[in-house]
Amino acid sequence: IVKRFSWTVVMTDLSIAVKSLRREYGLTQEELSLKSGVGLRFVRDLEQGKKTLRLDKVNQLLDLFNYEMVAEIKTK
Repeated sequence: IVKRFSWTVVMTDLSIAVKSLRREYGLTQEELSLKSGVGLRFVRDLEQGKKTLRLDKVNQLLDLFNYEMVAEIKTK
């Protein structure tokens, strides 16, 4: 059985996780932007659950916390 998740649910969970990690590490959005090397607008969009974000930039930010997001190709 393959579990399928709505992209909206995934992005909502990701935005909650990133916001929690940022606060746990005591970072502002601006500090997270500088430390991860992504733009402040990107951090804000991610934390607000924007559905269209570049995976490479998501991973660039997540790398700061030793996480990564992957897409798997479904095999038949």
